[in-house]
Amino acid sequence: MVSATAKYIRVAPRKARLIVDLIRGRSVRDAKAILSLTPRGAAPVVGKVLASAIANAENNNSLSADDLYVAKAYVDEGPTLKRFRPRAMGRASRIRKRTSHITVCVDERKVS
Repeated sequence: MVSATAKYIRVAPRKARLIVDLIRGRSVRDAKAILSLTPRGAAPVVGKVLASAIANAENNNSLSADDLYVAKAYVDEGPTLKRFRPRAMGRASRIRKRTSHITVCVDERKVS
């Protein structure tokens, strides 16, 4: 199993998990098509991580891209950036800008 990880991505993990759930278990060709047609902000980032995992499999492990599928894909929560927004009557409210660590693992399909 070959993996690629993108860390400290400025997208909320909850939103990125929606995209990752779409491609888990699919062939690489189907996953690329789904990501290219998904109108979500996290889709291009997940597409880059998938492309990196495919490149790692081809270059480091001599695997063919046609036989690969998305074996595992998950999103972990990264550190949260805490900011403040001014509110009425001299108050302030906290804004949490969440970050994600996105991991995609590809593997060769076993044909038996």
